[in-house]
Amino acid sequence: MSSVRCRSLLSWYQLNARSLPWRETDEPYKIWVSEIMLQQTQVKTVLPRYLDWFDQFPTIVALAATSTDDVLKAWEGLGYYRRARFIHQAAQQIIVEHQGRFPTAFDAILALPGIGRSTAGAISAFCFGTATPVLDGNVKRVLKRWHGQVDASDKQLWSLAQQAIDKSGEPASWNQAMMELGATLCSAKSADCDACPVNENCVSAFQVVYADESRKAVPVRNVHWQVHLHTCPEKGIWLTRRPDSGIWAGLWTPPIIEMNSTPDITPAYIHQLTHRRLYLYPLLSDQNPQGEGRWVQSIEGYALPTGIHRLLEKVA
Repeated sequence: MSSVRCRSLLSWYQLNARSLPWRETDEPYKIWVSEIMLQQTQVKTVLPRYLDWFDQFPTIVALAATSTDDVLKAWEGLGYYRRARFIHQAAQQIIVEHQGRFPTAFDAILALPGIGRSTAGAISAFCFGTATPVLDGNVKRVLKRWHGQVDASDKQLWSLAQQAIDKSGEPASWNQAMMELGATLCSAKSADCDACPVNENCVSAFQVVYADESRKAVPVRNVHWQVHLHTCPEKGIWLTRRPDSGIWAGLWTPPIIEMNSTPDITPAYIHQLTHRRLYLYPLLSDQNPQGEGRWVQSIEGYALPTGIHRLLEKVA
């Protein structure tokens, strides 16, 4: 990693960085929430939820004291709800182990639920100025292209990332610049090498072979679910809580039964997840519901999966 590349990238970032609320603070709580929300979720989806989050949970103490249901409801629409449960658990751990103050030591940050090495590196660099690199998907791609190592292992990439941030002299800005470059000019689907500030120091400049970078797609399994809709004018709709593990863990839904075979009828709604395609078949019922659950006059205060919201819109 040359000093020329460092200066060029940092200068480019100063001039071209998108204005995002989490880049305007070094408060650990706000940085932490942004990093978790941005995992596998687009910026445009995160922005409104990020701003609303702190209206509802202005401090770590407030977050720790709230119910899991309220946290999941605030997360509604962001997907990967396990992240929300981890944030809640981490807030409670911070209360117990750190007297309500976000820890400053890297190892203590890494020990919080839902925080891996890359996320801990981002929080530590942005809030405390440590030379701890980020290694998310964007940064991995940039490093592989710079060094012409399309098959580099994570171990190799961590080493390259550490060497780069050590030479940068500005760890917080460096991490942001690397992520910004990967999200804009050096994306997975295109590489704007003409506009790239470090094209003269990039092994792959103007010759990126996208086919070499593509990974074998993980197969998506079709799942057929019958959704039992018990409704009553006086009582509302019957909801049950999903198990703590598996699809839609901990969220509220009408009772769901997985079907052993593909039915001959058309599903009312198809919901796409990363590794599953859910075919939803509503079954209207006037029978008394069985098992644990509750009648709900309004679903407004309950965290329901997006797929169930869409299904209810279809059958309303």
